[in-house]
Amino acid sequence: MADYRDEEDLLGRIQVPADCYHGIHTARALENFRLAGYPVRSELIRAYGTVKLACAITNRTLDVWKGDSAKADAIERACREMAEGALDDHIVTDALQGGAGTSTNMNVNEVLANRALEIIGCARGDYSRVSPADDLNLHQSTNDTYPTALKLAAIRSLRVLEESLVALQESFQSAEKRFARVVKIGRTEMQDAVLTTLGREMAAYAEAFNRDRWRVYKCEERLRVINLGGTAIGTGLAAPRRYIFQVVENLRQITGIGFARAENLIECTQNADVFVEVSGILKACASSLIKVSNDLRLLSSGPDAGLGEIRLPPRQAGSSIMPGKVNPVIPEAVIQAGMKVIANDAAITQAVSLGCLELNAFLPLIADCLLENLSLLARACRILRIHCVEGMEADEERCREHVNGSTAVVTALVAEIGYERASQLAADAAASGRSPRDLAIERKIVTPARFDELTSAEAVCRLGSPDTEPEE
Repeated sequence: MADYRDEEDLLGRIQVPADCYHGIHTARALENFRLAGYPVRSELIRAYGTVKLACAITNRTLDVWKGDSAKADAIERACREMAEGALDDHIVTDALQGGAGTSTNMNVNEVLANRALEIIGCARGDYSRVSPADDLNLHQSTNDTYPTALKLAAIRSLRVLEESLVALQESFQSAEKRFARVVKIGRTEMQDAVLTTLGREMAAYAEAFNRDRWRVYKCEERLRVINLGGTAIGTGLAAPRRYIFQVVENLRQITGIGFARAENLIECTQNADVFVEVSGILKACASSLIKVSNDLRLLSSGPDAGLGEIRLPPRQAGSSIMPGKVNPVIPEAVIQAGMKVIANDAAITQAVSLGCLELNAFLPLIADCLLENLSLLARACRILRIHCVEGMEADEERCREHVNGSTAVVTALVAEIGYERASQLAADAAASGRSPRDLAIERKIVTPARFDELTSAEAVCRLGSPDTEPEE
């Protein structure tokens, strides 16, 4: 049985493949938790490596490995490798697991211990030399390292999302400039309302994503307060006071992120409501993406028998039976991503609510849903920008036809001719099937030049009616 090594825990002995970095705790988790069908997310793994590095550096300053610099060097090197993603494939526990993340923490500890053993030339499983529990988990608990790693992973992902939102906002701002002079019908409750410009519509979308970007930027502050050093329930059990005060500072220096030790470590260990707060902000972003993407579908509908006011870049054939059909697949995909984010938010809310006494046992679900939402939103923003907004075009002729053929255009004349005359003009145009412009000119209500002036891009975008000086 040379292909296996024996490992032992309080439940007994088990054989682990000799060539793997993980050990008995991970092996048991692989048997117990076949739920999600995929492992812990790489963002969490790399963040965990960074947290373990901060812990190892702190322990080294406390001389816990005094006289054994080779061990300290090997442990730190292994942690750095995990932080850089080199050990992703060896964290194999299922994303959903019981134990508040203990299986993930032990998977991390075992992989780091065995990698450190390999670095100093010892056999994997030689835990008398480097121990997953006594060395890699020294002065730590799952209950402070796991939520800290999750917050670090979330902050890094929030920054990626913020960049994607800024780029999407700028893309809509570019569309605002391109379409600034395209006058079109504005609609409320799916009915013709008043004139606006396509540029103004794009500007509104840009502002919505600017607001999302600002929310995402600000909510990072909520995640910087951590319970690292609190160990099991926030009392710092089995951790030296010097360690508790130094470990957060070391994590701050390694990451460049302004982490702060919670004033109340017990409270910070008990409660996970900060993740609901952040998730709510992500849900707001998802709502913006859904709303805007659905608007793009409507504005591009047809193209011949719908609104057809914009043309989206054709990305793929739309039907296996209808020749020439091209569907708005990018907005459709983004909408689905948004709906998934909203569903995950519900799961996060419930998981946080079910925290009990001194700990929340459901952090693995919170972590999986939160990190998935951050990744989904960043990718959704990116594909909407690259595959849709950047190549979007205005159908100016269709917009002009809608304006000329709609009674909504008479609203632009109200300040000039009054509500009653404008209403009569709209009714007569609807009854006769003629355009409001032709009737207004024929009846000498306004001149052609004045009609065009009142319905120009400048006029319909003006904030209110121009002030007039009273006659003396």
